[in-house]
Parts: sequence; structure tokens; C-alpha cells
Amino acid sequence: MSLLVIGTVAYDTIETAYTRRENVLGGSAMYFSIAAAKYTKPALVAVVGEDFRPEHTKLLKDNGVDTQGLEMQKGRTFRWSGRYEVDWNTRVTLETQLNVLETFDPKIPQEWRAAKYVFLANAAPSVQLRALEQIDRPSFVMADTMNLWIETSREDLKKLLRKVDAIVLNDEEARILTGERNLIRAAGMVLGMGPKYVLLKKGEHGAFIMGSDVHFSLPAYPVEQVIDPTGAGDTFAGGFMGHVAASDRCDPPTLRRAMLWGTVTASFCVQGFGPEALVARTQAELASRYDDLMTIVSP
Repeated sequence: MSLLVIGTVAYDTIETAYTRRENVLGGSAMYFSIAAAKYTKPALVAVVGEDFRPEHTKLLKDNGVDTQGLEMQKGRTFRWSGRYEVDWNTRVTLETQLNVLETFDPKIPQEWRAAKYVFLANAAPSVQLRALEQIDRPSFVMADTMNLWIETSREDLKKLLRKVDAIVLNDEEARILTGERNLIRAAGMVLGMGPKYVLLKKGEHGAFIMGSDVHFSLPAYPVEQVIDPTGAGDTFAGGFMGHVAASDRCDPPTLRRAMLWGTVTASFCVQGFGPEALVARTQAELASRYDDLMTIVSP
């Protein structure tokens, strides 16, 4: 095992302009691990409640995820409910139930503490820091965050930024963190806070990575029909880190290719609810879409 993810597994209720689905398997670490498993074997650390269905543990295992670190506690699994508008860019959170996540204290199994590649999925920075303290000497650590933590846990987030190699942000998060409207300058300011790389997600407009030795931008893969964009960012991170771990390198050429694989993987995620469209994808389908994306970005 070389890739470790610490984060959330959840049940989501998702409303779109066209339909509504309840109890959809979700959570940052779930999306990440399913995506990363297309390239390597990830290990998952998360907490669920007594209501977590055995078939969902089986789904994770059947798709190449090591679930030894999936802890079950008394209570209900973390739940999120949200609604998307017709343009998909506007999402409204209707309800959040922390449940067992409220007391989540990540416990990294001893045999996983030598993980070379680590993804700290969206969680309170204090939780991410406690998880990272249990890892021996990782080669590459990437973290995700959100507006809530930037606004309420800024000091812990600053500590985290000094300890990770890369941070994933969307454009709004980058602007809130830095107070800078220009995204290039905002990314530069985040680099000054400690990480070597900033991955900035721009939704339907793609993503870019910026660091002292790499500056690379990509459009999103053009998907004809979006069904549910929930988890697309975590899926992008899973494809990115999955490729990095499989390559066992984190040099600029590898990071640029990882951006392509992350983009491709996320493009499948949005074509179904939860992980349903992603789990069905084969290596041949991923490779074919990678080739398609290369024809879009190559001169």
C-alpha cells in the first residue's frame, strides 16, 4: 500500500432540476478512493455509523479499496443534502448532519503509517493534522479544504499548509484564503504559505497546477450530459494522486500527466449519481478518454 486517504464517507440526498435521489453513497474519501483505485490500491481511513450498509463496504472492496481503516461507530453515518440549479454551477446545501463525524479521531493502522503518498480529504484542519502526525515520512502529501475551515479554523489551516506538499482549492476558496481576486496572484500567495504546489479547480472551466517548477492549465473534458457533479473535485484528486502513486514519482512531467488523468476521471463521475458511473468504467475507457483529451489540449 502506497496511497492513503483520510476523509469522509457519507450518505447524500441530491436534488437537481430534473430529479431527486436519497441515500446516495458519498463523502470525500469515498469518491477519492474509488477514483484512485483505477490506478493503484488506495487505503481508506474514515468513520461510518451503524446504518452504513454492508453492500457499500463490499462496493469499496470490490473496486480495489482497502477498507481496514473504515471504522464503524454507534450512531448514524454523516449525511449531506444539497440542491443544484439548472446551470450546475450553483449548489445550495440544504442540510448537514455530522453524526459520527462530529467525534471523528482518525486512527491510522500501524502498517499504513509508512505510506508514501497521502491525501487529506476535506475535514477540519485539526483532524487533518492529527492524521498527518501518524504518518512516518511521506513522499508527497496533498490536502483539500473548504470555505468553512478557511473562515473558522484559519490558524490550524496555516499550520497544515506548512506541512503539506500540495493543496487543492477552488477559485472561491483561493480568493477567501488570500483576499486576492486574480487567481494567478492568489495561487502565488498560497504558495508563500508553505505548500510546493497549488491545484486550483475551476469547475467546468478546468483546473491548473502552479509551483516553482510547474505551471500547467487544462480545460475540463467536455461532457454532453451532466447528471450529478457531487464529488467531481474529490474524483479529480483521486485520479491525480492515483497516477502519482502508481508512477511513484512527483516530478513536473508526472504532475502534468496526473492533471490529465484527474480531469478524465472526474469527467466520468459527473455522468451518474454517486460513484455509479465511475465504478463501471474500464481501464480502456479511461485511456480512450485520456487520448481524446490529449487531442483537445495538444497543438
